[in-house]
Amino acid sequence: MFHHMRGRDCGPRGGRFTRGPFSFQWEVHGHGERGGRSRRMFDGSELRLVLLKLIEEQPRHGYDLIRDIEERTGGAYAPSPGVIYPTLTMLDDMGLIEEQKSEGSKKLYAITNAGQALLTEREEEVEALFARLEDLGSMRERTSGGPVRRAMGNLKAVLQQKLGAGEVDGDTLHHIAALIDEAAQKIERLK
Repeated sequence: MFHHMRGRDCGPRGGRFTRGPFSFQWEVHGHGERGGRSRRMFDGSELRLVLLKLIEEQPRHGYDLIRDIEERTGGAYAPSPGVIYPTLTMLDDMGLIEEQKSEGSKKLYAITNAGQALLTEREEEVEALFARLEDLGSMRERTSGGPVRRAMGNLKAVLQQKLGAGEVDGDTLHHIAALIDEAAQKIERLK
């Protein structure tokens, strides 16, 4: 029987298996992450710079910013509205962006001279932040291969079938663990 881990069951960040005294857990760590979602992609000041740079490219709505970041990371990361909108309010309060007239009820933000000056002053940091987004997107592209997802799904199904079918003796459990360990070691040695 598979149990959920952080609301996911063998999802993109891993899973967990528990049966009696035996359990194992796996997680796939993304760029700069430890333990799945325990670290945010950006801290508050970094996110402010990313948003400011995107707004410099062209005036944007909050939703546009979320979508742009998600596209740049190949869907691996999308900041939540609960993070984006307060950050936009803060940037506006700091005088780094300003609301422009727009059609509809969405607020459209444009960069101010003060925002432009901050981006110029912290240009290297901004470049590094966008490199991080690009790296995450290219890593997602490399690791989201269908054959690997299919094989992981097969492994999950076989484990559910074999281990969920009733009592499994200790020798069988140790043999299964040895096979998984052997496969992990072979994958680790791939170049």
